This record gives sequence, structure tokens and C-alpha cells, in this order.
Amino acid sequence: MIPPVDIVFRFFAANMPDPVSIALGAPPAAAWAAGALFFAGWLKRHRGWPTAYTRKLFHFAIFGAAAAVHARWGTRGVCLFGAAASAVIFYALVRGDGHILYEAMAREKDAPHRTYFIVAPYLATLLGGLASNILFGSTAIFGYLVAGIGDAVAEPIGSRFGRHRYRVPSLSSVRSFRSIEGSAAVFAGSAVAALVAFAAAHGPAAGGVPAGALLTIAAASAALEAIAPHGWDNAVLQIAASALARWLLDVP
Repeated sequence: MIPPVDIVFRFFAANMPDPVSIALGAPPAAAWAAGALFFAGWLKRHRGWPTAYTRKLFHFAIFGAAAAVHARWGTRGVCLFGAAASAVIFYALVRGDGHILYEAMAREKDAPHRTYFIVAPYLATLLGGLASNILFGSTAIFGYLVAGIGDAVAEPIGSRFGRHRYRVPSLSSVRSFRSIEGSAAVFAGSAVAALVAFAAAHGPAAGGVPAGALLTIAAASAALEAIAPHGWDNAVLQIAASALARWLLDVP
């Protein structure tokens, strides 16, 4: 049996972009991530947007771009984009409290562990993306879009309309809650995301839409997001959606 560390090393070795791709792709990827994060921070600072909105705006921009890159340039392109986005997030963390990039992601309600709840979702995203690509290949795009759309709409909807809250597990001392309204938004957003991913995977050749399979992915994603530990749902959603898509759908 190949040790997991060796599997990850081989994955990165096989998908390392060449120097020309890095030179051409890294600057626009970093610019996209930095621009999206700065815009989110500007909306918070100058337009009074709550962090529940700005954080998920950045979340949507990154996952959406990852899906587009995956569809166009495959796993190697996603690795390059992920490295550039990681550099932007690391810079925001270094700047810390009060900086416009940091404040775009840091929830006030997560104090005194605001940095932890930036780092934990980042690691969850990384681990979920790695596992999805290594284990399920082309259906990783379902994971990107379900996490990027389904999870992205949950927090703003829950923050604005959530009236029926329930407590969720947390790996820190911060008490964490979600809402039934937010979970319903995960289901609706995940259904849309699965449909978009199916269309992207099949292109113009897509025939009838397998509604039952797509709704199953959406329902499972909503159920798993509801019980995932606070900050770690990005990993759960990516892996589950990618696995179910591989199992239920005919994806090339």
C-alpha cells in the first residue's frame, strides 16, 4: 500500500506547472484573488457589508475561478491558481487585524479565534481539493462548484433570514450555530452547482439532465454541511460532491 504522503507527493509532482505556465499564469491568478479580496474588504469598510457577505463573496470568486480553470486547463491549472490564491491569503494573515484584506475574511463573532477561522477553512479547502482530485479526478469540478455556490449562499441567507438555529460541532471554544434557512440555501445552491458542473463536464454534447442524481448530490451536500464542524465544511462538501458525482453520473 502506498503511504498517503507519497500519494500527495506524486500528485504534486505530476501536476507541477512548467516555468512558462507559472510565468504566464501566476500573475493573473494572484491578481484575481487579490482583487476579489480587496473588493470584498472595500464593501465591508466603505459600504457596511457584514462579514457574512464579504467572506462568501471572496469564497464564491475563488471556487468559481477554480472550477473555470479546471474546466479549461485541468488539474495542473488548478494547482497553479491555488498556489497564487494561497499567497494572497497568507499575505492577508500576515497583515492581520485592521488590514482590508484580513477584515474581508475575519468574522467578528469568531473572536478571539478570528485567524483560526480563516486558516481552518483554507486548510479544509486544500485538503478537500486534494482528496477530490486524487480520488475522483474529473468530478472534482462538482466539489468546487458545490462548495463555491452551495456553501457560499448559506451564510448570507442564514445571517439575513435565519430564524431557526441549531448548534454545530466546533473544534475551538467558539460556540457555532447554523440555521434551517441556511441549510435550505445549501440544498438549492448545491442543486444549481451540480447542474452547472454537469453541463461543464459534458459540454454541448450533454443530453438529458439526470435530475434525480443531481438532487441527490444537493441533498447529501446540505445534510453533511449541517453536521460538519464549524470551519471544516469546505472539505466535507468537496469530497462528498465529487464522490457522489463519480458514483451517480457518467462524467468523462
